[in-house]
Amino acid sequence: MVNIAHRGASAYAPEHTLEAYRLAIEMGADYVEQDLQLTRDGVLVCLHDTTLERTTNVEDVFSDRSTEIQVRGQTRRIWRVADFSLAEIKRLDAGSWFGAAFAGARVPTFQDALDLVKGHAGVYPETKAPEDYGSRGLDMERELIKALAANSLNSVEGQRATPVYIQSFSPDSLGKLRSLAGSTYRLIQLVDRSQAPTLMSDQGLASMADYATGIGPALSIVVQDPSRVATARRLGLEVHPYTVRAASLPPPFSDAREYMRFLRDEIGVTGVFTDNPDLFPRQ
Repeated sequence: MVNIAHRGASAYAPEHTLEAYRLAIEMGADYVEQDLQLTRDGVLVCLHDTTLERTTNVEDVFSDRSTEIQVRGQTRRIWRVADFSLAEIKRLDAGSWFGAAFAGARVPTFQDALDLVKGHAGVYPETKAPEDYGSRGLDMERELIKALAANSLNSVEGQRATPVYIQSFSPDSLGKLRSLAGSTYRLIQLVDRSQAPTLMSDQGLASMADYATGIGPALSIVVQDPSRVATARRLGLEVHPYTVRAASLPPPFSDAREYMRFLRDEIGVTGVFTDNPDLFPRQ
């Protein structure tokens, strides 16, 4: 079972900052995850949300640059990543929301993340909302493939030192990556609860085995029906569920190591996303 640092060591440092990635490496993560977004000028940055307001001070720095949307009848202001240049995003504080000790942390580019992680752990980027960016004329898959190639991660030798998985909730995005790069990269089909009835069926799993190396289902899906893991494994698929958090374990578990051992030994998963890579059980 592989230890995947979810957004970095995000229980201890602000998610998707170099501080979180560095700490994940120090804690022994096998892979460090990078959720990807695209700036207005087409640069890949590491951020979970398609908007900036949750994890940065964009509302203070660019108070007049928001977009108003309606959410359940209420007007809400958002600051979309794709509305800002990289230079503008680099002005934002991405650490203070987590704690004063991280004030001044910045949103890293994917290249920043590669420079830090390469040679120390594997990388596990995710194409986030690729269709939304495509509608703006931005090609996330092509930019990702270019970045990996520019860092020599498109070769067997490069991936020996820095192994690569690419994940997405979008089957179309994974299909595009396959068409661009062939079998160069291991592709993981993420599965949320809304997708589970289709993708986690026998037919869905067999279909995913045609284009993906593995699946990344929500934890609740595999715990409620471990047979789905057994079926996936029979089809040759790896299973990397998300996300183990020591602060919110399901009963009867009170220890994250114990829970991850249960996922490995009783459920049969081959990797796990966790906010607590230091608690990953090596035995």
